[in-house]
Amino acid sequence: MADFPEKQVKRLRTLIQEAETSLAAAKELLVSIVGEDPTVTASLTDDNLGKIIEGVFDGQIMVGSDGKTYPVPANYASKSKLVQGDILKLTIADDGAFMYKQIGPIPRKQIVGMLELKDGHYFVNVGERAYRVLLASVTYFKAKPGDQVSVNVPEDDDHTEWAALEAAL
Repeated sequence: MADFPEKQVKRLRTLIQEAETSLAAAKELLVSIVGEDPTVTASLTDDNLGKIIEGVFDGQIMVGSDGKTYPVPANYASKSKLVQGDILKLTIADDGAFMYKQIGPIPRKQIVGMLELKDGHYFVNVGERAYRVLLASVTYFKAKPGDQVSVNVPEDDDHTEWAALEAAL
């Protein structure tokens, strides 16, 4: 019972962080629509600019502010070392091309664990926790099951499923 208030405080901190992330995405979207930022205004006049959608990276895809999901190329997520919870901006050009940009990285921490392959998916085991990692990251670093690797996770990783592979050690 003594842990109950501590769990509530932890959950409240998570909810506040998620609300701040959503608020940051909403502010960015407002600036992109209203044009209060001169650099955003300049980019809005580009004829090839299509639709702009902002959202949160969930480890594999972007969940847009419109409630839809958008595929994030694994090589981009891997190369950019995107962490679950990062804010992304997706520009869908008039020709249908998708262009992603990380606009709101969340606070993160780096941890070390052991790479494991289970049921066709790669995981990094860190103590009692197992984080999924993208196949593109594993192949880029030429990591193999049993290798020690370094990964990035959100600072507050209570509900984190995914990690970004930083390096094979």
